[in-house]
Amino acid sequence: MGSSKPIRRILAALPTVLIVAAAALAIVLTANAQWLKILTSVAVYTLTSAAIALLYRRLGQVTLAHVALMGCGGWVALRLAHGTELPFEVGLLAGGLFTAIVGMLMAYPALRMRGLYLALVTLMAAGGFAILIGVIRFPNGGAGWTGFEVQAVAYMRRPLLAQSDQAYLVYSIAVAALGFLIIHLHEIGRPGRAWALIRKSEASAMAAGVNVTFYKVWGFALSGFLAGIAGGLLAGSLQLLDARSFPAAESVLIFALTIAGGAWHWFGAVIAAALYRLLPALFNDWGINGNAAYIIFGAGLVHALITAPQGIAGQIATGLSGLFAQRGKRP
Repeated sequence: MGSSKPIRRILAALPTVLIVAAAALAIVLTANAQWLKILTSVAVYTLTSAAIALLYRRLGQVTLAHVALMGCGGWVALRLAHGTELPFEVGLLAGGLFTAIVGMLMAYPALRMRGLYLALVTLMAAGGFAILIGVIRFPNGGAGWTGFEVQAVAYMRRPLLAQSDQAYLVYSIAVAALGFLIIHLHEIGRPGRAWALIRKSEASAMAAGVNVTFYKVWGFALSGFLAGIAGGLLAGSLQLLDARSFPAAESVLIFALTIAGGAWHWFGAVIAAALYRLLPALFNDWGINGNAAYIIFGAGLVHALITAPQGIAGQIATGLSGLFAQRGKRP
């Protein structure tokens, strides 16, 4: 009897999933090249926002360096694409693994500090990355491992199954969905239980036998890995990267939008990415200065902090649950 409940839930959710899938397919088939690029960037930054939300939701950590971590993953993916003949997926995974190591290094300040102090440390790290990448630049071409300075910029190879912009959008959505699945599997497993204890009280977690250092480093490594994958996807979308795409201020903005979107719900990351990449593009398309979106970002953040601690996604979830509860009470 109990085993049939998950099946009923899946069947009940199936119409919604099919409607969303059909809408996404319609968008992919009808969008022009410009909007395909924009929607791909939304999918990419959805994964970045999910990585930020993971640390904030599970460990209560405020990190402001995830855009820089994206740059690290994109750098490795570009270098492998131009310096070797390895498949795109190998470069993508290599960028994620390298950024996971960087994330582990960032975890060590988190062992001794949190809140504002950790935010400042990670923000300085993001600023340092912006300066460093401005000096060495991204390897947008050149053969071998030393071809940083090239006469002509070469475009990065895309996956064999995703050469067109339409196919690459679907590819990016699939990779982002896989990232959400990885997060979910961690949260329902032993790491998720350990993170819950650590967020509640590190002393209680240690008393319960949880290795606080290990699971904190694990959380930062996973978050860094996902940000690195997002950076590799961004490199594949644009097929080259520029140092101006990864300023430290963008890390602050994407974190703020993650909180406003809702770090406690998976679709909060989608809302954050849509606000970050889609809303300014819509404003420009409507003849409104895209910078006006920053006013909405600020208002949304203030609203979330004052009246909606679980963000826009939390308000949507609460409203839907209340609506379904009222429908269930009807005779």
